[in-house]
Amino acid sequence: MIVNIEQKRGYLFGRSEPLPRILPFAVYMGFIALIEGIVWLSKYIPSLGDWSVEANLWLYPVKTAAVIGCLAYFWPRYNELKGRPFGKSTDIALSIAVGVLVYFAWVRMDWPWATIGKAAGYDPFRAGVVAGPILAGIRLLGTAVVVPVMEELFWRSFLIRYMISPKFESVPVGTFTVGSFLATVILFGSEHHLWLAGILAGLAYTLLLYKTGRLWPCILAHGITNLILGMHVLIMGEWQWW
Repeated sequence: MIVNIEQKRGYLFGRSEPLPRILPFAVYMGFIALIEGIVWLSKYIPSLGDWSVEANLWLYPVKTAAVIGCLAYFWPRYNELKGRPFGKSTDIALSIAVGVLVYFAWVRMDWPWATIGKAAGYDPFRAGVVAGPILAGIRLLGTAVVVPVMEELFWRSFLIRYMISPKFESVPVGTFTVGSFLATVILFGSEHHLWLAGILAGLAYTLLLYKTGRLWPCILAHGITNLILGMHVLIMGEWQWW
């Protein structure tokens, strides 16, 4: 019997539709946990001291490549990204405006009481004049393109609908309930070092989801925020924002 590519994918990963939206996010968070684990172990294993400092610097390209691989593999399964990306002609302008406003709010909400832990920061130029620009480009690509796609698929496509029904694909994108709205916004905020800024960003992107009924505007807004923030970091040398 001939088995087509989609069937092979089904045998490899099962027919679970949540998996294509969960796995890229899980891989991303797994790398973060790995880096934090190395830093923690370095307190007890002195020989890891140097590597703990460089772990985040050199593992970021690997993390980005791994997430891109997951997204590329599952791309045919993302039905919410098919068709017209934007409904109205004003959706693009609205998405850009939301992204810019979230950026301006983000860089002003770094109050000590509104943070979780201490940001390690990411200075790609620690790697030298040759590798530094390459790592900076990878970081900008990761934050402005890869992360918005990965996170919006998880938070505002999968989780927000799964909280309404385990058969989440039967729930139209942009369906509102109080519980799913509050839970995803708060959880999205808690994922970030600047938890209050994260909640504000989650609120803005989710309201954009409800307004447009589409995921692409959220991805665009998220990407605009991260792109401007990345340019801010590179111009000002304020690596703590990365």
